[in-house]
Amino acid sequence: MKNDSPVKAFLVILLTALVCSSLVSAAVVMLRPIQLNNQMLDRSRNIMKLTGLVEEGLTPSDEEMLEMYLGMDVRILDIDESVFNNELDPLSFDPRRAVNDPELGIDIPADQDRANLGRRSRYAPVYMVLVDGELDRLILPVHGTGMWSTIYGYVALESDLNTIAAATFYEQNETPGLGDQIMRPEWQAQWVGRRIYDEVGEFRFAVNHGKVEPGSSTWLYEVDALTGATVTADAVTGLMQYWFGPHGYRGFLEYLRSQGGGES
Repeated sequence: MKNDSPVKAFLVILLTALVCSSLVSAAVVMLRPIQLNNQMLDRSRNIMKLTGLVEEGLTPSDEEMLEMYLGMDVRILDIDESVFNNELDPLSFDPRRAVNDPELGIDIPADQDRANLGRRSRYAPVYMVLVDGELDRLILPVHGTGMWSTIYGYVALESDLNTIAAATFYEQNETPGLGDQIMRPEWQAQWVGRRIYDEVGEFRFAVNHGKVEPGSSTWLYEVDALTGATVTADAVTGLMQYWFGPHGYRGFLEYLRSQGGGES
C-alpha cells in the first residue's frame, strides 16, 4: 500500500483514535477511585465541622477525617416519602446529577419554590451523629439560588430537631465583599442556638435586614443582615424556608419526632 494512499491514511487515523480512546477510558477507570476519595474528603471536611466530634483547636489529618466521616450513620433520604432508601449508595450518590434525571429528579411547585431551584433531587444524603445509640445531631444539605450563583451548605440540628447546632455555606459565587459574607465563620456562628420553628410549629428562621438585638422577640429565630447584600440574605432565608418546609425536610423531621426523636 502506497504511503500516500487514502485508505492507509484513514487506517492510521482510525488506529490513532482507537488507541487514544482506550488510553482515555483506562485513565477514567483508574482515576475514578481517586476522584471519589477526593470528593468524599471535601464533603467530610465540611460536615465534620458541624458534628461536634472534632475537638476545638485540633485539625485532624485527611485519614482521620475520612475515618470519622465513614464512622457516621449516613443514609439516603427519600424526601417526599420521608423514608430511607436502601438501594442508593450514600457515599457515591450525587444529588446534583440526579436533578435532571427523569427518575431521580422532581419539579418543584412554583408556589413552594422559595429557593428558586425549579427542580431538585428526590433523594438527599443525611448525616446522623449518634451518641450511645441516640441521635445527637442531624446534618442536612441545603441549597438555593442566590444573586449570581447556587449557594450550597449544610445545617446541623440538635437532638430536638429544631435548634440549630451549626451551619456552613461552602460553595457560592456571590458578589465579593458583599454576598460572599455568608462564608464568614463569624456570621455562620450566629446560627448556633437559633430555632427554625416556633412553639406552634410555624417556620420562623430568617436573615434579618438589620442587626438582631439580643433578647428581642426575633433574636431566637433570626441572624444579622449581610451588609449591602440584601438579595443574597433573602436567598438564604428563602432556601431555609424551602428545605424546612412541606416540600423539603419538614415531613421527615415530623416522622423522626413521631418515632421518639426530637425530644428536648
